[in-house]
Amino acid sequence: MLHIYYGKGKGKTTASIGLAVRAAGRNKKVLFAQFLKNEDTGERPVLAQISGIELVKCPKELKFVCNMNEEEKNLCRKYCSGIFDLCVRQVLVGHYDMVVFDEIFCAIENKMLVENELFDFLANAPKNIEIVLTGHNPSEKILTLADYATEMKKISHPYDKGIDARKGIEY
Repeated sequence: MLHIYYGKGKGKTTASIGLAVRAAGRNKKVLFAQFLKNEDTGERPVLAQISGIELVKCPKELKFVCNMNEEEKNLCRKYCSGIFDLCVRQVLVGHYDMVVFDEIFCAIENKMLVENELFDFLANAPKNIEIVLTGHNPSEKILTLADYATEMKKISHPYDKGIDARKGIEY
């Protein structure tokens, strides 16, 4: 089934992590890939210790897209495309029960991935796998495929008061 966690509110990655941990707790194999995030996220060290969850390596350093020059954007596109292609190959040969594409909608929105490639994967993915997608703005085309679609809506956030992201809470 297809799970989508999207919106401007906090909790999309957290929800996908909870689902991955639950699956691993039932001896399911999970492939967890993050787009547009570097290694400096608090969840990665813990997820790496959980039997049954395989993390796809992220770059150690990665800027926000708005701070990248064209060369850095081109490198980021190659990174995102490589991660996506690797995950698709692994899933299509049946190595996993669940795949999580964290922040994939942000990668598509920032032109680091092409939505049609995701759509093709969803159309051809094994029917016995759980697919989890997160990010801000999924297209209606993708949303109509979802078995689960949950919108995270921001009501208030410390960013609104000028408070920077905090280690262990936002990342």
